[in-house]
Amino acid sequence: MVVTRPRAFLLKPGHLERDDEGNILDARSSVTLILAQSKKIVVDTGTEDESELVNEQLAGLGLAPEDIDIVINTHDHPDHCGNNGLFRQARVLSGEGKGERRLKEGDSVAPGVWIMETPGHTLESVSIVCESSRRIVMAGDALPLMGNYLKWVPPRLHVDRDLAMRSMARIVEVADLVVPGHDSPFLVKERMRIADLS
Repeated sequence: MVVTRPRAFLLKPGHLERDDEGNILDARSSVTLILAQSKKIVVDTGTEDESELVNEQLAGLGLAPEDIDIVINTHDHPDHCGNNGLFRQARVLSGEGKGERRLKEGDSVAPGVWIMETPGHTLESVSIVCESSRRIVMAGDALPLMGNYLKWVPPRLHVDRDLAMRSMARIVEVADLVVPGHDSPFLVKERMRIADLS
């Protein structure tokens, strides 16, 4: 039996816009698709007004929302789960879920796809690790911007600074490539943004 590595596709990069005082004007999460053998997984779903864009990106890969098996939310804020309803056939999982829907450290979601608990932004934040040709970590707001990594500062919005910094350290220790919550993907060692995840 040949085991193929999972593949990840960036459906849309995240975005964050602030005013001169640092107040958030617009926040939109990254949306990522993982194909892991027979499983089709979407990590974070963006804001509700981005459903058409998400649909178009899926269609470009020959998929429709009803083809998605699992939706994983890195945390349950509306800019990360606003389109969960688009995926009516999918099981929705997060670190804040209850019972079988609650993700925990080390949970395997599909072959080559597993969960890291990365609290700090929220106490229940999780990151998703994809063992592709490179190790990709979809970090959500545990590492929202490449600038957080470059300046080594926690997410501006956090419930516990020490937890947030420890989670960021774990992410960059594990990842070759990070999909941050509100920025373009970047290579960790090279400290360089990239356009796609291949």
